[in-house]
Amino acid sequence: MDEITFRPADDGADPAVLVELYDAAARWMQESGIDQWKPGGKGVEHFRLRIKEGEVWLAEAAGRIVGAFELWWQDEPAWGPQPPEAGYVHRLMVDRTHAPAGTGRSMLAHAERRIAEMGREWARLDCLASNPRLRTYYEGAGYTFVGEQSSKSDGGGAPYAVTLLEKRLSR
Repeated sequence: MDEITFRPADDGADPAVLVELYDAAARWMQESGIDQWKPGGKGVEHFRLRIKEGEVWLAEAAGRIVGAFELWWQDEPAWGPQPPEAGYVHRLMVDRTHAPAGTGRSMLAHAERRIAEMGREWARLDCLASNPRLRTYYEGAGYTFVGEQSSKSDGGGAPYAVTLLEKRLSR
């Protein structure tokens, strides 16, 4: 298996690469019958803002970008106001053509290490309540179902229901 390394995204060429990863993941979801992301749903400005306001990490293997994720330090739309005890993983994206097996789990592990480095004890994430396959994936990675948020809004369209999951991290 190719070694996976990580680096923070920068706002130069990386936002365009992130759009390509997002669109490819969205196409795969559609082809797999998963109604979640749509190609064109996140543009360069979205990723520039995420890089500026939080952290975006790129996963690389064999000299190419094979995945990425966003790491937020608060997530009120899904979790409401919370004390600074968690990091929130968003948009876990894998290049299904080139990523070695286990890339998604490697990205989650990297996010969890980063969250722990920041002195926070919980890794949290959410997924569409209508996507049981993704919930099962996260539970297999050690995340526990916490509940549902029935009216999350990302500011772009109608509110939607999400499943909330979290994992206690060891420091």
